[in-house]
Amino acid sequence: MLITPGKILASINSPDDVKKLDQAQLVQLCDDLRHFIIDNVSVYGGHFGASLGVVELTVALHFVFNTPYDQLVWDVGHQAYGHKILTGRRDEFYTNRQYKGISGFPKRSESVYDTFGVGHSSTSISAALGMAAASKYLNIEDKQHIAVIGDGALTGGIAFEGLNHAGVSDTNILIILNDNCMAIDPNVGALKDYLTDITTSKTYNKLKDEAWNLLGKLSMFGKSAQEIVSKLESGIKATLLSQSNLFESLNLRYFGPVDGHDVNHLVTILNDLKSIKGPKILHCITTKGKGYAPAEKGNATTWHAPGTFDKISGEIYKKVYDNPQAPRYQDVFGHTLVELAKVNDKIIGITPAMPSGSSMNIMMKEMPDRAFDVGIAEQHAVTFSAGLATQGLIPFCNIYSTFMQRAYDQVIHDVCIQNLPVNFCLDRAGFAGADGPTHHGAYDLAYFRCLPNMIVAAPMNEVELRNLMFTAQLPRKEKAFSIRYPRGQGVMPNWKLPMEEIKFGTGRMIKDGEDLAILTIGHIGNYAVQVCESLAKQNINVAHFDMRFVKPLDEVMLHQIFQKFKKIITVEDGCIQGGFGSAVVEFMAEHNYFSEIRRLGIPDLVVEHGEQIELQHECGFDPEGIERTALEMLEPVTKSLT
Repeated sequence: MLITPGKILASINSPDDVKKLDQAQLVQLCDDLRHFIIDNVSVYGGHFGASLGVVELTVALHFVFNTPYDQLVWDVGHQAYGHKILTGRRDEFYTNRQYKGISGFPKRSESVYDTFGVGHSSTSISAALGMAAASKYLNIEDKQHIAVIGDGALTGGIAFEGLNHAGVSDTNILIILNDNCMAIDPNVGALKDYLTDITTSKTYNKLKDEAWNLLGKLSMFGKSAQEIVSKLESGIKATLLSQSNLFESLNLRYFGPVDGHDVNHLVTILNDLKSIKGPKILHCITTKGKGYAPAEKGNATTWHAPGTFDKISGEIYKKVYDNPQAPRYQDVFGHTLVELAKVNDKIIGITPAMPSGSSMNIMMKEMPDRAFDVGIAEQHAVTFSAGLATQGLIPFCNIYSTFMQRAYDQVIHDVCIQNLPVNFCLDRAGFAGADGPTHHGAYDLAYFRCLPNMIVAAPMNEVELRNLMFTAQLPRKEKAFSIRYPRGQGVMPNWKLPMEEIKFGTGRMIKDGEDLAILTIGHIGNYAVQVCESLAKQNINVAHFDMRFVKPLDEVMLHQIFQKFKKIITVEDGCIQGGFGSAVVEFMAEHNYFSEIRRLGIPDLVVEHGEQIELQHECGFDPEGIERTALEMLEPVTKSLT
């Protein structure tokens, strides 16, 4: 079903068309754009609140700046839906985040208007600064470089690194802070409080009015504009003796705060700022979900990415699962952590800005003094956890697999080299689905397996997850412990069984067989169960082993497997290069076994977005792909049977 755009939006095929509009038409365009986003997301799903909050800013940016020559960088692609629609992707926007459709995030290969690919947060300032530095080096003076940072991204450490460099760079960069007090969950930390103080300060608001009255006269003064700005800055510095400004202290000219929902005022401001050289920051106050009452008045976390919904009533449609009784892995984690923490007072929970997504919010609600949301700061989360471990506490650091990549150095230096017993619970392992390659948890098995003092495990179901978590909180003085699990449902409605210890490096045989062995790690092992049942109906007897640990491997079990089977398939929802299958092949080589092995998993390429089962099928490790591989390996046997 194609969504019909409003009259003004229907005439916009590129930013050049935006520039032809008058003030009244700009307001109407914003209205059309907002309703087009609401109409599409309500039917097809996707991120929601963030893009509604920057509609006016998006229109103003493309009206004022000469994109794509001027470089516009978005931080966290949740904000960029309006940008995509205005830059030639309106008619295919309904395919957003769908298999083979356009990406839900800015993507360089998709459009020249997408100057920098994003998915993880806090990168816009560094990227735009690099572009600005390149222009300076190439003596290009007329090019503008704009970083739009919001959705909590300013809490990320790399954003502060970019601000620190920008202040001394003497480059033509404009940083726009989209301040809506929200990431996916409410922003946390001292910076959030600081921005709130600026927003509500009478001193700042008085100064703001004076500043914009003066800036509005820039065009009248021509070459003396810099003199006016200099006087303005002197006034700012004098006024700020009684109230410091973080951005000014970093040598960034600070302007704002301003209303981020007044499109024509934003146009005036942005036109004025184009005349001011050097690094500067514009502080815009916006409302996440602006223009859609249920999102504005309701739970902002829920409306960050609500799925499909009735746009009239605001009713969010519940996702229909294959097994509606089975819980989501993240919820099993959240409830189990609280269950364990009630018995073990040394357990502490840590998450970097994902309390709802990881279900750490369950512990935060029941035990607020023992669960920490540290903001978009994965590096800090890991080293903070290491610090807790040095004092005898038991940290459960819950980070999405894709975001754990950002803290890899801290895992090595601050945890593994010091041999500290930190527990890492990696959510969204394997294919993340519609969020695509920036969010797929493809690499954690490989990048953790190579580290000393690291145990790497993955549960096949909810009961195994609980048992691994129970094992993780038992006394041990060394070694980090990684437990990874996927996005979505498990398979066991009756998962609240008494927990028991699992000995490190032990697997289990799910089914014995004679013709071939399938070795799996994690949730993907449930596919092998289906395959074994299907092949049994064809009189093919296949064994299945749930290895549970990638490191240490169950070498006793592997010796038994290689002594019995000459044909083996390994299956993982992680990268084939260096992952679980590679570990099995290394074992085979080290012990001089000679079996035929097929490794199934994520190939050595960037896999785009789509439903998890669609991507697994594309890569050949869905149930159909596993069965096909088994039949190919057993073809001489099956032919002789027929």
